Amino acid sequence: MHLDRHRFIRLMGAAGLAAALPLAATAQSAYPTRPVTLIVPAAAGGTTDLAARMVSQALPAVLGQPVIVDNKAGGNGAIAAAQVKRADGDGYTLLMQYSGYHVISPHLVKARNWELADFQPVANVLSAPQIIVVRADLPFNTLAEMVAYARAHPGKLNYASSGNGSLQHVTGAMLAQQAGIELVHVPYKGTGPALQDLLGGQVEMTFGTAPPFMPHIQAGKLKVLAVTGAQRLSSLPQVPTTAEAGFPGVNATSWFAVFAPAATPRPIVERLAADLQKVVQDPTFQQKARDQGAVGDYQGPADLGVRVRRDDAEWARVVKVSNIQAE
Repeated sequence: MHLDRHRFIRLMGAAGLAAALPLAATAQSAYPTRPVTLIVPAAAGGTTDLAARMVSQALPAVLGQPVIVDNKAGGNGAIAAAQVKRADGDGYTLLMQYSGYHVISPHLVKARNWELADFQPVANVLSAPQIIVVRADLPFNTLAEMVAYARAHPGKLNYASSGNGSLQHVTGAMLAQQAGIELVHVPYKGTGPALQDLLGGQVEMTFGTAPPFMPHIQAGKLKVLAVTGAQRLSSLPQVPTTAEAGFPGVNATSWFAVFAPAATPRPIVERLAADLQKVVQDPTFQQKARDQGAVGDYQGPADLGVRVRRDDAEWARVVKVSNIQAE
């Protein structure tokens, strides 16, 4: 049977596409075939870094490939986010994101280089309330005593944060506003550097998730005045919540979650989410999280997406109403 030239080319193109589809499906189903890099938007020593390292230690056993942690601190998480946004959507470059950078900082930055739509939610792995931490040598032991001291010494208490617009920054501003006190904000490039200056005496206090502070609390170098969540921490049962201490409006909980570039194929996202669910729900991971003052808190892509949208709207309102600004 005679075929004209154009019809022949169309048929050959279709045949080539049909032949390529099984190869593409095979390549995708074979994921992963090489190490996965987990980009962290903060310096080593903070809870975001801890979450990434907990995942990097446990995930290879179920994923079948090494997971490499790469710290890219700076810009309120923008440096790391931009790198992952630009990465190929092949599942080999992922972002371990901190909620403060994802749903608070963007509302304080006029020009930013990424949007929520640039990422696909994969899985939440840890959640943790903030704790209010002060140096052990300061002359107060409760939140009420700290507020009284701040009123008597306006502008004398400096608090460190992991950066302008971070959850620590916003939590400190919320407390100062509700208590009618003046606290001086000192931003750092991550919780690790902030903690070092707190221990070194350069700042008096900070707000943050418990894990990086626990060894120093146990060693008597730091004191905890309150927990900013709805319930006390099992690792710090003697420490009251901010509501119990008389400041119910100071309520802030962080989450730490894995995101992929927006173009990542759905089967790869689902594979990663299923493997992360196994990791987070493992008793060893759960216990390690509790020991550090956090909670192993798995949420899959859909639930994490809902959480992101809800928190983004809530923090946008808080930032606007409280008139919180990046310095």
